Amino acid sequence: MFEISFILITVLTVTLFYFGTGNNKIVLIFFPIWALFIGTLSYIGFFENTTSLPPRFVLAILPTFFFAYYFIKNIATEKIKLHYMVAIHIVRLPVELTLFELFLQKRIPIIMTFEGWNFDILMGISAIFMLIYLIIKKETVNKMVFKTWNIIGICFLTIIVSTAILSAPTIIQQFAFDQPNIGILAFPFTFLPSVVVPIVLMSHIFCLKILSVKSSYSNLRT
Repeated sequence: MFEISFILITVLTVTLFYFGTGNNKIVLIFFPIWALFIGTLSYIGFFENTTSLPPRFVLAILPTFFFAYYFIKNIATEKIKLHYMVAIHIVRLPVELTLFELFLQKRIPIIMTFEGWNFDILMGISAIFMLIYLIIKKETVNKMVFKTWNIIGICFLTIIVSTAILSAPTIIQQFAFDQPNIGILAFPFTFLPSVVVPIVLMSHIFCLKILSVKSSYSNLRT
């Protein structure tokens, strides 16, 4: 049940991103194929071999930089639906609960949870209020507030991603030697760094791109 819940979180994240990009067909085609590929490898335990060089987990992370760059460059800003992009960050709440459960199962260190160095839960909570404001108030969002919110979100995401990488049992491990990060090496939690995190990052960047070309957000309501 725990694993199924996280699969549903991943599906929800991809779905929100699909609608947020204006029903981009490449998104609809790419992410199921990518998730199937990564999911198959993690299901057979491919990433759980931590002795190989380079670390196998690189295969789940490195390509995300390339496809994120592609989507950011090729999806037109005017197609972006701001409400969906903000809604994506609410997903960070159940993700945080998932990470805490993995900690209780001794599969990740405490520093990867909201009791450690992970502040992502604050973005999930604030995203709820941001979305409610956009939907109900139907007013212009303060440009500086919205920009700051997105920059903070990127910083929080950078902190947890760096912590996760440096806590994994690889040659570059720096933290959590007593309880390393092995949780995201297994199915379906490998979807977190390979699918959920890049989508969350892209949603922040798309929001910042909207800021650069729009003075008002009310005309982006769906």
